[in-house]
Amino acid sequence: MTTDTHDRAAVETRLWREIDKGRFGMLGLVEGPPQHFQPMTAFAEPDNGEIWFFTSATTDLARDAANGRQAMFVVQARDRELQACISGFLTLEQDKTRLDRYWSPMVAAWFPHGRDDPGIRLLKFACEDARVWISEQGPIRYAWELAKASATGKQPDMGGRTDLNLS
Repeated sequence: MTTDTHDRAAVETRLWREIDKGRFGMLGLVEGPPQHFQPMTAFAEPDNGEIWFFTSATTDLARDAANGRQAMFVVQARDRELQACISGFLTLEQDKTRLDRYWSPMVAAWFPHGRDDPGIRLLKFACEDARVWISEQGPIRYAWELAKASATGKQPDMGGRTDLNLS
């Protein structure tokens, strides 16, 4: 795998588009006691480098992010051509504007008492940097690269990696 083979601006645009399109990823804290990453629905704000999440006041993430913590968000595009790990700072926020902006039937399913549920919490993830892997080779090229690597003993060319500064 090669590194930094893609135009950084294009990779960043694609990353934000994939987060917005896919909406799902794994969010977890990276400082303090170890915790498993949790599946979360993401609401991306590329212009200010933030991702917002709904959670319940009773979750570990809400409790542990109350004073702000370093975290990571891991995403994979639906077509599996992009994977990314984004680092940043996670905080617990009360933001009525964003609650109204992102409220949807998908969010409402988790909060049966509606948008006025006292247990709703918003998490703001201020993105700092990302490592993005892109492989646009499709299944036939993927199989070819694996077969070629097996025959030659050389690593397959599966695409490239780009590091981004998002802050």
